[in-house]
Amino acid sequence: MPDQDLISVVKTIIDANQYMTLATADAAGQPWASPVFYATADYTEFYWISAPEATHSRNLAQRPRLGIVIFDSGVPAGTGQGVYMSATARQVAGEDLDRGLAVYPGPVPAPFRLYRATASEHSILCPGDSKGCGAHGLPFDHRVTVRL
Repeated sequence: MPDQDLISVVKTIIDANQYMTLATADAAGQPWASPVFYATADYTEFYWISAPEATHSRNLAQRPRLGIVIFDSGVPAGTGQGVYMSATARQVAGEDLDRGLAVYPGPVPAPFRLYRATASEHSILCPGDSKGCGAHGLPFDHRVTVRL
């Protein structure tokens, strides 16, 4: 599949969904997954609101690296596609707050704060057939990096 087609898949999935799942870990490496409502203007920076006391927010304060996945869980088994991202995240403050609020829809009510994840890598499942990928010679599902 040409790069432009892969980019289109990524953008279509991000545009068609409202929730992403954050995969964070605490200082001891204990994993935690959290779905959050998100907004993005450029497919690289993702904004959401959370309470600073929420587990994923506390995890990000200690370990800002995270994984993100956006997918449509309503499709039949074996037909789904998702966008997987490696990112870093932090609470938005100062002059960055106005920029973030221009992207995130609506005000940020107390006690919530605005957060931003910046994706360093996007990937999707290889669009080869479900019995294996002829292009990469692998007999199982695997991801391919998509450069936006």
